[in-house]
Parts: sequence; C-alpha cells; structure tokens
Amino acid sequence: MDKVKSRTEHDSLGDREVPSEAYFGIQTLRAVENFPVSGYHEDPVFIKAYGRIKKAACKVNHKLGRIDDERARAIDQAAGEVVEGQFNDQFVVDVFQAGAGTSFHMNVNEVIANRALEILGKERGNYKYVSPNDLVNHGQSTNDTFPTAIHLAVLELWQDLRPILESLAGSFEERGKKFHHILKSGRTHLQDAVPVRLGQEFRAYGQAIKRSIRIMESAANELLELPIGGTAGGTGLNAPEGYQAEVVKELSKITGLEFRAAPDLREAMQSRQGLGAMSAGLRSLSLELIRIANDLRLLTSGPATGLAEIVLPTVQPGSSIMPAKVNPVMAECLNMICFQIIGNDTAMTMAIQAGQLELNVMMPLMVHNLLQSFRMLINYLPVFIEKCVAGITANEKRCNDYMHRSAALGTVLNPQIGYLKTAKLIKEALAKGESIRDLVIEKNILPSEKMDDLLDPIKLTGEK
Repeated sequence: MDKVKSRTEHDSLGDREVPSEAYFGIQTLRAVENFPVSGYHEDPVFIKAYGRIKKAACKVNHKLGRIDDERARAIDQAAGEVVEGQFNDQFVVDVFQAGAGTSFHMNVNEVIANRALEILGKERGNYKYVSPNDLVNHGQSTNDTFPTAIHLAVLELWQDLRPILESLAGSFEERGKKFHHILKSGRTHLQDAVPVRLGQEFRAYGQAIKRSIRIMESAANELLELPIGGTAGGTGLNAPEGYQAEVVKELSKITGLEFRAAPDLREAMQSRQGLGAMSAGLRSLSLELIRIANDLRLLTSGPATGLAEIVLPTVQPGSSIMPAKVNPVMAECLNMICFQIIGNDTAMTMAIQAGQLELNVMMPLMVHNLLQSFRMLINYLPVFIEKCVAGITANEKRCNDYMHRSAALGTVLNPQIGYLKTAKLIKEALAKGESIRDLVIEKNILPSEKMDDLLDPIKLTGEK
C-alpha cells in the first residue's frame, strides 16, 4: 500500500504530519484525534453560516485596511466556496468537541487559509503567508463567531420551516372545511361530552400550529441580534474601530436579513437566552404535534373495535403476521421525531444554564441539537402533510351514530328541567340503552318539536 503523502505543519504545541490533500490543518487534526465521539459532523447550513461570517469579516477588514488586496481577494473567494458547500467534506471535527467550538472554528479557519493559499499559487500549510489565526481570523474569536454562526444557521432553517408549518396549518384547516357539516360526540377526559363538529376539531389543529409559528417567530426576532465584534469576553479586543457595525451590515447584505448589533457585547457572550427561546419554541411546537398525532391515532382507532371516526391514508402494510392490518405509521413517526426534539431541548436547557462568567462553552451541543430538530421537521412534515393530513377522510355514519347515542346530549336539558333531573334521565338512558331524545319524548317531558329545536346543530355547536 502506498504511503499517504503528508505535509508538516506547526502550531503552539509542536509539529504534526497532515495529509497533503487535506484543506484542514494541524489544529483540526488534533481535534479529530481528541474527540472521536459520535461520527456526526456539523450540518452544512452551519458550515455555510461560518463561511458567510468569514467572507463578511474579510471584506470589512480589507475595507478598514487590515488585509491587503491580494490576500483579501483569495480569502474572500475561499470563504465564498465554503458557503457554496465545495469543501463540506473537509469539515471533519465531531459535533461533540472542545468547549465553545474552538475546534470547529479552527477547522473553518484552516480550510479557508489553505484554499486561499492554493488560489494564490502557494503550498498548503504555508501559514506565514496566509495564517488561519492572524489573517482569516483577524478581529474575531470563537467567542463571538460561533454564536453568530448559530444564529445565522438557525434563522436560515427557520425560514425553511416556517412555510412548511403554514402549509401544515392550512392542510388541517382545509380538512376542517371539508368536515364542517359532520356532527360527532365531543370527548373530555376521554368520556362522552357535548357534540362538536369534526371540522371544528381539525380547524383547531390548524390554529394550534399557527400559534406555534407566532411563538417561534418571536424567538427568531431575538436571534437577529448578533454578538459578532465582541471577540474574547465581549471586549472587542483586537477588532478594528467600526468593525462590529460594518460586519453586521455586511451579514445583512449577504443574507437578506435585518441583523442588528448586540447593545451589550458582554451579555451577548455570556447568555444564550435567544437560542433557549428558539429551542423552547420547538419544544412547544412538538408538544402540540404530539397531541395532534395522538388525536389522529385515537380517532382512527379500530376499525371494528375503536373510534374509527376518521380514516388515515394507507401507506404501507401494518403487520408482519396479521394480514390486511394497517397502522397510523405517519403519526407514529411524527411522535418519535417530537420526542427526540423534546430530548434535544432538555439537553439545551442544561447547556444554556451551564455558562460561567464571560462565556458559555456548551455551544457545540446547542447548535447540533437545534439544527437536528429543525432538520427532522423540515424533512418529515411535508411528507406527513402529503401522506397523512391531506388524505384524511371521515366516517360520517360512525360520527353521527356516536353523537346520537351519547348521553351527553342531555346537557341541553339543564335550562329546561335542571341539572339533577337531567342527570337522573341520563343514567336511565344509559341503563336502557336508549337515546336521551327518545327517552324525553317517551316520558312526555318535552315534545318532539322542542327536542328537535334543542338539538339543532347550530345551537349545539355554535356555528352554521
């Protein structure tokens, strides 16, 4: 076997051999050896976000006279290629790594430095000419770039997720319109309750998703405030005058988002409250999705021995032993995704409170968990809409049968004969297996015309 060609690189700890073809360098190599944890590497959207920061910083440093024309052009091109995803395979540091994300940050700096050297016709590893630390990272620190990159990445995925959530809400509301005419027994405590419309249940699901969108939009607004420019500890040490405002302006231009500079860079280094709010928004959304998925599973249960008020689309056989069995697999999968998101949020909660003094070093965990949660929803919800929600049909006969058999219809008698007399009638109806309407007419308590008026669907459900 041919020996792998290598180049010698030097850092503050000494010399190491780095594969010649690698764009990453010695500090990345040490991190790979130190953290062989999960096998997961950073999400491409986070790599892209970091490339955008390096591109913006390069432009500003060049404008402020800190980087010469030749090297600024090469670094800008290299960072742009990182943004385009051309070097994603070179970001090899595990997501579980050194605190604060220094390992991954140096992975970014080294890839850009070595690609810039290549553009300039120099050998990779010639850091005296293009230094990962002194040039690519000029005026920056892991402390301010890593959280800024998280904000950029999360906001990009939020822009992807939001229209999907709007589509999900719309799909539930469309089912609500389709099912509006169907009366059914409501249920509280999983026991029979006053009637509702099947369409009302589904419209309410759509409204719940819309509320989640509003909650997450509020969290996203907090992430428009960037800690960039704080360098180490929020002091701005080594950043040129005017750097923060110019970088924020450049990032706004690159992304199309209206970023603003953090008013207190100390707080911006210490606290990850904004990320906590977004994670909490994902958790809140997941709780709603779990609740809705569980409702769908209950409503479709059976078909012979359950509620069977709705029918979910058949997407695959449900059993390896029971022929023709069909399961609510799309809702089940959604449940599992949301359980994972809640677990991610629990870990986020621990990480966010674990900051000390001038820095929270648990940011690598935060970005991995947040982006994973976003990715799962972005990947799955369009499929859930198409293969589940949009194809739900109603078992109208079953809904009507349950409603008319429900003793909870007797609630309409409260104003007529009082709560206690109504309760007595309901118990009798249940014991005899009769409908409350028939029993009232049979006992001459009210005439049939009066009962028909009391049981009018509009009066029962509050809608035409």
